[in-house]
Amino acid sequence: MRGGLRLLTAIAGGVAVYASYEPTGWWWAAILGVALFFLALSPWGADRPRLRFGALLGLGFGLGIYLGVLPWIGEFVGALPYVALAIVLACYIALGSVALTAVLRWRFGLAAAPLVYLFIEFCQSTFPFGGFAWVRLAWGQIAGPLAALARYGGPALVTLAVCAVGAALTALILAAFRRRLSLAGAVCVVVVLAAGLGAGTRLDPEDTRIGQTRAAAIQGNVPRMGLDFNAQRRAVLANHVRETERLAAEDVDPDIVIWPENASDVNPFLDSSARAMIESAVAAVDAPILVGTLTRDEVGARNTMVVFDPHGVGDHHDKKYLQPFGETMPMRDFFRLFSDYVDQAGDFKPGDGDGTVHMRGVNVGVATCYEVIVDAAYRDAVHAGAEILATPTNNATFGFTDMTYQQLAMSRMRAIELDRAVVVAATSGVSAIVTPDGTVTDQTAIFEHDHLVADLPLKRGLTPAARWGRAFEWTAVMMGGALAALALFTVRRRTHRRGTK
Repeated sequence: MRGGLRLLTAIAGGVAVYASYEPTGWWWAAILGVALFFLALSPWGADRPRLRFGALLGLGFGLGIYLGVLPWIGEFVGALPYVALAIVLACYIALGSVALTAVLRWRFGLAAAPLVYLFIEFCQSTFPFGGFAWVRLAWGQIAGPLAALARYGGPALVTLAVCAVGAALTALILAAFRRRLSLAGAVCVVVVLAAGLGAGTRLDPEDTRIGQTRAAAIQGNVPRMGLDFNAQRRAVLANHVRETERLAAEDVDPDIVIWPENASDVNPFLDSSARAMIESAVAAVDAPILVGTLTRDEVGARNTMVVFDPHGVGDHHDKKYLQPFGETMPMRDFFRLFSDYVDQAGDFKPGDGDGTVHMRGVNVGVATCYEVIVDAAYRDAVHAGAEILATPTNNATFGFTDMTYQQLAMSRMRAIELDRAVVVAATSGVSAIVTPDGTVTDQTAIFEHDHLVADLPLKRGLTPAARWGRAFEWTAVMMGGALAALALFTVRRRTHRRGTK
């Protein structure tokens, strides 16, 4: 397999993986993409890629994914930072592909490759500055059977399953060219897909239900798209008040109401007019409202979700997992040398709560916008007794891009993972109602004022992913890292021996 063909195969694999993410949602394309990537890295008889060329193949594969998935970032900061982020993320794959190329030289390398890929993804999603878990393979599986595995091992298990089926498909392709039937590869494909289908039959079990609540999501919309909408904060707040009053006029009597992140960028604890507007909405609907706002305490600025109810101010959730280079700016002075955009980044301080608020007797787990990509956010909330989940988010800055659909897929995956319904409330869309099996029963359009109401189950108990998902991921990641290190050590040792002869 010539070098040019290998590179084209790897790039095609990356583009295929990109097609698995929402809103395209071709879940099977990720399996095909991983299979093509492993195929590009695999030996073909005596023809095997050098380790350095494996890095180039990984770079091509990564760029094929990230240049397609991340253009929404360009809506906020322009094309250059978006492309730079795509290249940085692709470099993780490039470096990891050196180890993958070495692993795939083993006789049973395709069996080890999924663990090595999970190790690469873990590093990408963790280091530095908390990583960028937005691009995990798992998120592209929400429309397919493998999503059901999230209940048992979280997104890490879903990523591992995608890679396992992809590796098995690679084995079948290689066997076809060698004119030998790969029974093991065929069995792996069937077993993993069957496991996903079987897991899906046990989603949303009835015995975990402890009641129900009527929940509403408010999408007030913004006056116009773009960064300048923040200059119209009172108008955004007024939009959400009016939409809540429309909900109240329907006489549907919701138990809890979820407003989006930044629904009130005017601090209601410092601005009496803003507080009066919120309280008027609470009085109209006669139910507690979870309000996204900005607050400040002795530590600094906070991105806060606060419960306002007919009896006053209730619990609050200060966003714990802040978006680097957006809500915070690591190494601000250093990065300012390269771009003035760093001064647009915020200086918010992370919270330290358990991720839950109480609303009329309902324990609500909250992951504000970016937090939905962090495993610990909702897992901690469920451990703290959350019976239903809410994802308040502000996507207005990103226009009509794919960002909001990608994020909705994450909320759906969390519903499956943790056996909880999720209420997604976005300033400008897409807002949605998600049942515990990950199904979207209702959603809004983008850049329209609207609201959603649904009777949703309240749930108790912990799924296997909530109990042991972190331990499973760490175990699998350490195995992948050990396999990568062993493969590189083996190659280096062989090279050294040859050099001494």
